[in-house]
Amino acid sequence: MLTAGAGAAVAAIAAPAVAMAEATVGNGHMHTASRHAADSVLAKDGTRIFFKDWGSGKPVVLSHGWPLDADAWDAQMLFLVQNGYRVVAHDRRGHGRSGQSASGNDVDTYADDLATVINALDLKGATLVGHSMGGGEVARYIGRHGSSRVAKAVLISAVVPYMVKTDSNPDGLPESAFDGIRKNLTGNRSVFYKNLALPFYGFNRPNAKVEQGTIDEFWREAMGGSILAQYQCVKQFEVDYTGDLKKFDVPTLVLHGDDDQLVPVDVAGRMTAKIVKNATLKIYPGGPHGMCTTDADKVNADLLAFLQG
Repeated sequence: MLTAGAGAAVAAIAAPAVAMAEATVGNGHMHTASRHAADSVLAKDGTRIFFKDWGSGKPVVLSHGWPLDADAWDAQMLFLVQNGYRVVAHDRRGHGRSGQSASGNDVDTYADDLATVINALDLKGATLVGHSMGGGEVARYIGRHGSSRVAKAVLISAVVPYMVKTDSNPDGLPESAFDGIRKNLTGNRSVFYKNLALPFYGFNRPNAKVEQGTIDEFWREAMGGSILAQYQCVKQFEVDYTGDLKKFDVPTLVLHGDDDQLVPVDVAGRMTAKIVKNATLKIYPGGPHGMCTTDADKVNADLLAFLQG
């Protein structure tokens, strides 16, 4: 009887709390419970997309790189919240805490998922920030959904405009590079991700200060995702985003390291700045692909200056 009574009491207390959680998003932003729970929204196909929604003020929306999740933005989220911004970051489908759908692991669906999050939270005048594959997601969002809810855009170490080597894109990467990623994934992705973290953060360079905690966190986030989704996502590195970039009609900041071993600056950052109208290019000397972590102070300062400009 005591056990049953305690269970009933807990249920009675929990019910209104759950209802309130479902109706509240982030830091007191109220929305209809049927549209999304406290930390997730349902995509068009029913896949759950997890997001963080912190702070208040002008919104900044962050799209993470492959094969990570929204936790890769920790340094930026904390900094921006402390500087008076509302910061939203989601886990791409098949990554992190979002649903692991067997389909929809393509950039069109990623862009639609991003739109679902933005629309559900009714964000307006947002700055969209994309790192690596997240840059492709931001580009396709603007190309596919326009910029009616967007004030500015930031592309960091992004996979745009086109990564594949062709006669018209001689500095691109050969198809074998992407095939190699897929082959490593199907071998032992745990070992692959441990090894990939080294060039990702430039830890394989002479005299580099290797941070084991950063490697461990990269591995943790990577292994939290679906191997199927991560495998299918690699194909999105090979997409041509030139048409999307030509549709940009908002001020855009392009940040890229000149020692990016995964997405070379000449193929990506410099080409992007030539295509996007009103683009500002900033090259980080010696900057690796994962410079949002290794050079967080510089990235944060540049983000803040751009947001305030």
